[in-house]
Amino acid sequence: MSKKGYLYRYLLLIKKLKMNPYSSFEELQRYIDQQCTYLLLQDDRLSMGFSKRTLQRDIREIRMLFGLDITYSHAQRGYHICESSAENRNFQRMMEAFDVFSSLNLAQDLAPYLHLEQRSAQGTEHLYSLLHAIKNRRCITFDYRKFWDETLSQRHLEPYALKEFKSRWYLLGKDIRDGRIKRFGLDRLTRLKISENQFVYPEDYNVQQSQRYCFGIMGATGDQPQEVVLSFVPFQGNYIKTLPLHPSQEILVDTNDELRIKLTVYPTQDLLMELLSYGPRLKVLAPEELVAQVKQAHQEAFNRYGI
Repeated sequence: MSKKGYLYRYLLLIKKLKMNPYSSFEELQRYIDQQCTYLLLQDDRLSMGFSKRTLQRDIREIRMLFGLDITYSHAQRGYHICESSAENRNFQRMMEAFDVFSSLNLAQDLAPYLHLEQRSAQGTEHLYSLLHAIKNRRCITFDYRKFWDETLSQRHLEPYALKEFKSRWYLLGKDIRDGRIKRFGLDRLTRLKISENQFVYPEDYNVQQSQRYCFGIMGATGDQPQEVVLSFVPFQGNYIKTLPLHPSQEILVDTNDELRIKLTVYPTQDLLMELLSYGPRLKVLAPEELVAQVKQAHQEAFNRYGI
């Protein structure tokens, strides 16, 4: 069987166990056979035999390739993905990517019925190299150009983490020149070099903690995070409930008249821009400084029309 066939079978097993935990071998076999029928529409050379021996080998390979543990529960009489693995964000991303990849392959002859977003993030070619540098504590050097400055500047950095925001990737790390934690867009980064020089990760810095109250890519302003209270019209509220604005989101009121939520975040420019994008569907209730900023921005936009 081709490598492509193996990979499809691994991902189908994971997908089945995600949808139906504690599936028996017979249930897994039926699902693989059924899905193989659809996949043959894409590639008639594809073959995916499946047996109990194959399943045990696949479980070992899935653990090695994806870091997911699949075990058999005698109490439930079925196979399942261990809870810690199922909660992993990489696991969720992988399954989303597999669904998209399979659908697009199937839709090769259906271009008139499929419209893909034309925008795509740049700079992803650096992801692997940067992750290598981060994991191995290697200093890096690169050229960087800001959006508002055409001049290239060379940066020397201790790379700490990567962060994604609105389909763009950013690098977080300490600028060796001034010792400050900074953020760099990967789409503006060129001539990346990984040094042999190693750095010591600071004991008093935790990436997850530093980003806990951040919205977007902009970091803390030096102030304490604030409680931001937002009131949405019910229709918009449905979207906010299914795709929360921030991990701290808490629902205060949910009625036929409004959805009111609370966020605990730093009031950065990224947050302001996000709130303005909702226009009349949102009213900011607190804090007062943010209310004033939103009012001013809407007034300035109104004035640009000369009315």
